[in-house]
Amino acid sequence: MTRLEELGLSPAGVEALRAILELQASDPTAPTTVRDVAAAVDRHVADSLVALELDVVRDARRIADLGAGAGWPGLALAAALPEAHVALVESAGRHCRYLERAVAAAGLPNVEVVHARVEEWTAGAAAHDLVTARALAALPVLCEYAAPLLADGGALVAWKGEVPAEEVVAGAAAAEIVGLAPVDVRAVAPYPAAAGLTLHVFRKVAPTPDRFPRRPGMAVKRPLGVRRSGR
Repeated sequence: MTRLEELGLSPAGVEALRAILELQASDPTAPTTVRDVAAAVDRHVADSLVALELDVVRDARRIADLGAGAGWPGLALAAALPEAHVALVESAGRHCRYLERAVAAAGLPNVEVVHARVEEWTAGAAAHDLVTARALAALPVLCEYAAPLLADGGALVAWKGEVPAEEVVAGAAAAEIVGLAPVDVRAVAPYPAAAGLTLHVFRKVAPTPDRFPRRPGMAVKRPLGVRRSGR
């Protein structure tokens, strides 16, 4: 049994992800530095699928993966959850073109590539029960990105390393502003060499105010929940 087959996927899921990994290894436009297939099984696939430990991920049926880049975790979740619809939201056109090739190579009918900035993707508003983001931004920024896309009771799951205490505090403050609440921080070890990896989970507990999303760039330029000096 190969390492990929050990991750608990169906045979169809294994074949879909094997096709993606082979494309990623050979396509120079793939937006990742991890091209070796064996290394990518751990660094990308296992790291993505570790979130299946969470009920909010296993039960999801409409998923938006923000800043999709090379497609992780969205592609792995689509292979593991064939009944879920997965939107890979990516603002860079060259990355979207690669993602379209990856989806075609894998033959995943439940994946949609969305070429848009998160703040401008109105078609996704309040439509998702799960938003994912892997190594994309600080927690306050992710909360602002995710909240308008989540249906009531939906969840944001953010893949992070070790998060500074001040970011955790700011993330909780930002979450309250946009109608989310922090509910879990799960330490995870998706592969032997992994260290300090965490999944941060927020739940949609109240309506997001109409002023969100703010215009593109504002979530990063003026993040919610962050104390600023008086100068």
